[in-house]
Amino acid sequence: MATTSEAIRAVAAIGESEAASPATISELAARLRLAVTRLARRLRQEAGTDLSPSQTAALATIDAHGPLTPSELASVERVQRPTATRIVARLEQEGLVERAADPADGRSFIVSATAQGRALIRKLRTRKNAYLARRLRGLDAEEVAALAQAAEILERLQDGERG
Repeated sequence: MATTSEAIRAVAAIGESEAASPATISELAARLRLAVTRLARRLRQEAGTDLSPSQTAALATIDAHGPLTPSELASVERVQRPTATRIVARLEQEGLVERAADPADGRSFIVSATAQGRALIRKLRTRKNAYLARRLRGLDAEEVAALAQAAEILERLQDGERG
């Protein structure tokens, strides 16, 4: 297993080469996928909620972009509408969201986060951020700078998916 400094140098070398080999890019993709997946799992564990990852993500989306119809939620979350409807029903049972008639379509409804839902999302984010901040404090300045740059790059990769 490479040390962090060796990994940073290896990644820098990929960026400096005009054409990184497909094998090198594939290896980096596999390492990033695994690291991101494990970190995401750990952050979910730190949040300490009984909600599933899909329910938590939907609640966060409703909080950030709501009120939304189930179809809009499904589109943002990239799930099927029946899945979004089931998630909304569970969140509603927990008192985290509320339904209202859709003024644009009487056959549908819109969903908004309740005060309890917004408070839960804030609490989960605070716990996750605190966990990550504790871990980051244990790194040296070079590692923190590398992660700051990696965060920008990962955000750019994600933004490319939204187009």
